[in-house]
Amino acid sequence: MEYIPIIVLVLSFVGLLAIGMPVAWSIAISSVLTMLASIPALPAFTTISQRMGTGLDSFALLAIPFFVLSGQLMNKGGIAHRLIAFAKTLVGSLPGGLALINVIGAMLMGAIAGSAMASASAMGSILGPEMEKEGYSKEFGAAVNITSATTGLIIPPSNVLIVYSLASGGVSIAALFLAGYIPGILTGLFLMIVAMFWAKKKKYKLGERSSIKQVFKTFIDAVPSLFLLVIVIGGIITGIFTATEASAIAVLYTLILGFAYKEISFKSLPEILLDSSATTAIVMLLIGASMSMSWVMSFENIPQNISSLLLGISDNKIIILLIINLLLLFVGIFMDMTPAVLIFTPIFLPVVTELGMDPIQFGIIMVLNLCVGLCTPPVGSVLFVGVGVAQTTIQKVIKPLIPLFLAMIFALFLVTYFPQLTLWLPKLFGL
Repeated sequence: MEYIPIIVLVLSFVGLLAIGMPVAWSIAISSVLTMLASIPALPAFTTISQRMGTGLDSFALLAIPFFVLSGQLMNKGGIAHRLIAFAKTLVGSLPGGLALINVIGAMLMGAIAGSAMASASAMGSILGPEMEKEGYSKEFGAAVNITSATTGLIIPPSNVLIVYSLASGGVSIAALFLAGYIPGILTGLFLMIVAMFWAKKKKYKLGERSSIKQVFKTFIDAVPSLFLLVIVIGGIITGIFTATEASAIAVLYTLILGFAYKEISFKSLPEILLDSSATTAIVMLLIGASMSMSWVMSFENIPQNISSLLLGISDNKIIILLIINLLLLFVGIFMDMTPAVLIFTPIFLPVVTELGMDPIQFGIIMVLNLCVGLCTPPVGSVLFVGVGVAQTTIQKVIKPLIPLFLAMIFALFLVTYFPQLTLWLPKLFGL
């Protein structure tokens, strides 16, 4: 085993991150430096640039810019308001009603938009002031918003699950989408239970019970938004169209809906398109750089060596899965989700398949695990959005975040050791 390339890769990557280099550039530069330790300069630079280009040469990745755009259109198109109104009639009268509305609203928003950032921004800006007015602490509201926003990355459609499909060598996107429903809903339920206990402890005010008529009215208002789920997921599962085609249909549908609600105009479209383009560019640069690093690690036989090392520690499936989960939790604290999925899937997937785990289940475990990292400093993007929208500080939000973290980790534990939670729906639909 050649240790020099591994040492160069790890030290250069960690060192570049430590001095504040953006993640995508850190990945790309450390990949180049690692190749320079093995081959001459010209082939090293040529290989990395080629791998970045070929890494983006995928039809499935076309879905990402479309889903990003549809998420932006939903955020601006009045859809969040209608989903929140519907959630309010369902759980508004329970202890911690507004916090529960936030969780359900985030789950519905995530199931339609597939973006944790969009969900945290929309839910925080709409529900945050209302929660403060009802006596909820700003920090508790932010903590609930931050953690519940990540459920949209597990509940489909999810850009990260598309990235995992690419990194795993072609696991069915339709199967991954179906597999995400029960773990995503389960995580949301655990967050709601914690929020209810916290609200009871703090004696937050109860909301008014909604009548059947009010529930029906808000449901009818939300139906056009919820119907997108039927179109996108239903179309993918039945094979009418691919995930990429579904993403384009989602853009068209949300655009029509935004105009119908009179929340989007031709004047606002340039700003929406520019925001979507900027987000897409960041994501695609991360994917290209991460694919080059994955290739470098494969070239240096790093995944095979780590696989042998882990399987050498123990042949107990429970112990190995616990180690992998702990490593991913640690990785998620310091690395954004997209590069983490692309870099660590080729490392850990051979290990879990050797243990008999289905790649579909591992994809959900990995995404659910890395969702925790989005809520933690120093690189938790959803944490920064949630704190920014709530106009508070990370230090103040940490205390109410801890029990919600535990709820997410408990959901992760169940999904890891009970495969039926992820595989039942894909098997039901023959995927």
